[in-house]
This record gives sequence, structure tokens and C-alpha cells, in this order.
Amino acid sequence: MNEPSIHMPEDADPAMRRIFAVRLHPHRSLTKRNFHILIMVFSAMSCFATVPFVVAGAWPVAGFMGLDVALLYFAFRANFRAARAYEDVAVTPIELMLAKVSPKGVKAEWRFHPSWVRLHREEDEEFGVQRLALISRGQSVEVGNFLGPHEKARFATGLARALAEARRGPRFS
Repeated sequence: MNEPSIHMPEDADPAMRRIFAVRLHPHRSLTKRNFHILIMVFSAMSCFATVPFVVAGAWPVAGFMGLDVALLYFAFRANFRAARAYEDVAVTPIELMLAKVSPKGVKAEWRFHPSWVRLHREEDEEFGVQRLALISRGQSVEVGNFLGPHEKARFATGLARALAEARRGPRFS
């Protein structure tokens, strides 16, 4: 979760100044390069384990071992596809904008006035923050559902600070 720095010209409208802007991505610890290495190693181990069965005449085992490799490959491909999803959250003194982009590229946007939005946190004593939602005028939108409990807590703290600053209104020099 990176918080990009925003540079606004000095003559920019204070009401449009970004207080908070972040893009949330699902966490993936395996890079594509490491994925290819994993598949090659798993394939080699599978071939090595299949040789004794083929020599003993149980050749159908080779097909099942190949199926294991194919299933692992397609499971990781689906995981990488799901990692293309992201959420953009931006707060200005007059607007909170949430944009969710699905892995297929379908975008959904919500816009709230910071004075009317409430950040709802569901926490578990043992596991930490389990759910975050933006609630405004009866509408509830879950945010950061793919983040872990610690990342959700850190994000919620930053967003709560930004909402508090936005509620104070724009600062004119």
C-alpha cells in the first residue's frame, strides 16, 4: 500500500487539494518469474516421481501427475488474474471518491461528501480488523476487503485522519 505524493500548483483550488490518495492492490508474494521457477521445479519433481511407475507398467499414473501440474498452473494463473483488481481512494475537502476495478477491468465508482461519510470498522479481539466499510446516507460500501487485518488497520487510520481533515474544510492561504 503506497501513498503517492501529490504535487499541486500553488494557485490550485484549495477545495480540490488531495488530502489522501491511495491505490490498494491484493497482496501477491509470488512474482511471475518465481511462478515459472516453481512450475518448472514442480514439473521436474513430478516427472522424476512418475518414472518408477511408468517403468513398472503403471503408465496411467503419468497422466495424473501431469494433471497435478496443469491444475497447479491454472490455479496460479487464476490467482494472478485476480491480482489485477485494485481500489483507488481519494479524499479532498469536498469529496471522498472510491473506485473499484475488477480483474476484468470493470470499474465501479462511489462519491461521498466527507462530512456525511462514516468509516465503519469490524474488529475481532484476536484477529484484528476484519471489515471496513464506508457508510453514508444508508449506503454502505466495503473497502479493502482483500487486505490483511494489519493493512486494513493502517489504511483505516490514514483514511480516518483524512476524513477528519476534510471535515474541517479547505484551507485558504
